[in-house]
Amino acid sequence: MQGQLISGRYRLADAIGSGGMGRVWRAHDEVLHRAVAIKELTAALYVSESDQERLLARTRAEARAAARINHSAVVTVHDVLEHDGRPWIVMELVEGHSLADAVKENGRVEPTEAARIGLWVLRALRAAHSAGVLHRDVKPGNVLLSEDGRVLLTDFGIAQIEGDSTITRTGEVVGSVDYLAPERVRGHDPGPSSDLWALAATLYTAVEGRSPFRRTSPLGTMQAVVEEEAADPQHAGALAPVISALLRKDPATRPGAAEAEQMLAEAAEGRRPSAAQVYVPTQHARYEPDARTGAGHAGAAVPTGAQTPVTGTPYRPMTGPTTSGPLYDISGPGTGAGPARPPRRRRRLRTLALVVAIAAIIGGGTAVVLHKWGPGNGGTPAATSPGSTPSESQRPEAGVPSSWKRYEDPLGFSLHLPAGWEREVVGKEVDGLQQVDYTPDGGEHFVRIAVDTSPDFANAYDHMVDLDQQVAERLVAYEKVFLKRNLYRDRDGSLWEYTWDAQAKDTPFPGPRRAIDQAYIDRDGTEYAIYMSSPEPDWATARKQFTAVLQGWQASGSGGS
Repeated sequence: MQGQLISGRYRLADAIGSGGMGRVWRAHDEVLHRAVAIKELTAALYVSESDQERLLARTRAEARAAARINHSAVVTVHDVLEHDGRPWIVMELVEGHSLADAVKENGRVEPTEAARIGLWVLRALRAAHSAGVLHRDVKPGNVLLSEDGRVLLTDFGIAQIEGDSTITRTGEVVGSVDYLAPERVRGHDPGPSSDLWALAATLYTAVEGRSPFRRTSPLGTMQAVVEEEAADPQHAGALAPVISALLRKDPATRPGAAEAEQMLAEAAEGRRPSAAQVYVPTQHARYEPDARTGAGHAGAAVPTGAQTPVTGTPYRPMTGPTTSGPLYDISGPGTGAGPARPPRRRRRLRTLALVVAIAAIIGGGTAVVLHKWGPGNGGTPAATSPGSTPSESQRPEAGVPSSWKRYEDPLGFSLHLPAGWEREVVGKEVDGLQQVDYTPDGGEHFVRIAVDTSPDFANAYDHMVDLDQQVAERLVAYEKVFLKRNLYRDRDGSLWEYTWDAQAKDTPFPGPRRAIDQAYIDRDGTEYAIYMSSPEPDWATARKQFTAVLQGWQASGSGGS
């Protein structure tokens, strides 16, 4: 699309950003001779017709919401136009990067700078609230830091305008789950205080380099938001009591916008805000459960009267049904880094879906099995597995056979497959990496999904190059068909296809095999790998099915995909 003229006026230059809803282009306004940014609604390309109108309405609402706000810290909307049957939003071009990018590149932001950023975001929110607009998706990715030092709030794509009827489905929760206020998770009507809570979670991420409530699944994250207290920030300095005050669970007990602005102004000068002390509760020791294992330790501080988190069943490590050894090849010893920092994570060989060829990795060769492609042929249902059965919905996406079903997976994604495919958990969770297979025939054909909330590589392509080098040494008769960079769901990704000879000692399904793997990292830093493999003679069918799987894929984790 580069070089294309939109609406006879705006010439696209290069893509400068993307997210779950759309792609942002740098463009040139050939009438006013100025550089602009144009947001293209790409999400409409991947959803069913019944959802397209809702997405279009949401985009128009974004333009209306931003247009109602007159403030220097809000990205200005110049125009909204129709092109290719979709709305495009023409906006002020901000040369710079997002707060999320700054945290990713530098690890964390200094407290005084974070307070300055927060101060401008708060001023933008006050202007929005005065105009009757709730942002509802304040997060690091929507805070822009311009090269000239300005701070701007953008993406009012799910904003709610006072007096407008909702454009979301009944019961739908929109926004990035890491930054949803507790009252929104509970299904209550949000108010201005909900945006302030999200701002506090954003500032926590800025100074600590991690989200305060993110867990290994969207459901776990939402439970943490509602039931758990954020760990005390270790690098927040004078900003710490401001964050604590705005992260109170009860919106009625949080500071108002004017008071929060004064606190942030003082913290930006390096002074500990005196007003914030009113919101710092008396603390006492309690037994605090570990988020991963359910075990605990004494001595953690918690505000008096705060609700003790409901931990439920302790975390149970997940194991594959027939693995004969470690699922992951851990190379190199862990390196301690002193008491103030956690040990450096050990470098892992990520299978991402390496199938049935390496006994220590695959063992029994469980995975998603492919059914034959054909009208009305949903395949023969496999025997019921002992694992949990994902829920199914009937709405097919564009390019997905109408007989297929959508499977909502507990790991926070959904995909379309023929009815009756069975889910199997693959191995244990390791450093945020979890993998599941779907299969109708015990692993001869299958799909594997890997979800990694803490990837080792900055991009999917570098990860696959590393895997390619390792797999070439392990698989018999390995041949790389291609390994290339690509765009998937408007994110930089990598597509890898290869062949090898599976050995009888490693799998019940020996013989020539072929596989393809699509990987990408979403805006919130979670890496997804969607992998499919089959015997070489069945590859023509499998490759078509892989295309349909990619068309129907949706990741519902933080920030979307």
